[in-house]
Amino acid sequence: MEQSVTGPPYDLDDLIPELAVHARRTTVLSPTSGCPGVGESSLGGPLLWPADEPWPSCAQRGHHVPPHDRNPAGTVPMVPVVQLFARDVPELPFPEGADVLQLLWCPLIHPDDQAYATLPRLHWRNEAAVLATGVLRDVPAPQQGEYDEEFVPTPCTVSPTAVIEYPNWDLPQGLQQALRPRIEELEARFGMEYTLFACALQNKVGGYPAWNQPPDWPLCARGHRMEHLLSVTAEEDLDMTMGDLGGIYIFVCRRCPELPYAHRYDC
Repeated sequence: MEQSVTGPPYDLDDLIPELAVHARRTTVLSPTSGCPGVGESSLGGPLLWPADEPWPSCAQRGHHVPPHDRNPAGTVPMVPVVQLFARDVPELPFPEGADVLQLLWCPLIHPDDQAYATLPRLHWRNEAAVLATGVLRDVPAPQQGEYDEEFVPTPCTVSPTAVIEYPNWDLPQGLQQALRPRIEELEARFGMEYTLFACALQNKVGGYPAWNQPPDWPLCARGHRMEHLLSVTAEEDLDMTMGDLGGIYIFVCRRCPELPYAHRYDC
């Protein structure tokens, strides 16, 4: 049986009851190449950006296009990556007064960054307020040679779908070892690995990061463990490889009123 395009194909609560307490609801975005507008949720599509707010750029020293011997780039416009409207992702809690989430990043390699990848920027907005001030139409874009193609998504529409997923690397080690025989039995029965029938590895909101390496949950400046906000992963329609089919995970701390965020790159 092939993996479902919308998320894990099995509810494991009955098959492995010990997993039930670790189940999380997540919203799989299911991107499809298309022509989304500024008023639509999208991956790689245009953003509902205020006309009176400058488009962000990155001038971090040393950022560059691979290979590593290329000369560092100068100031480069950031590229749109994710836009989500609250109406499309009702399970995502938005800050008071906000109903739009926007993610951009610098499409270059940043050797001094912990993630050694793109440099994201997160915005929460109010749709009505942006429409009242006007939408930016003349959006700058990086020129050829100013970006790493692996980190520039093709514009895609999204079809958000809420699913239940279970942890992989984030399973407590003792429980993971105890459940290994039953997990192997299900892998043989379903003809697929645990990560395919239990985990949402796609672009998604909430749930668990689709770690390829051991978990690296960030802490905010006050020492709170941050929660996973969204994952942007390599998928065919996005036309991004992100290294070796990796992903960039965005985290947020909701215990801090300013909602600090962080990111991790994993491949």
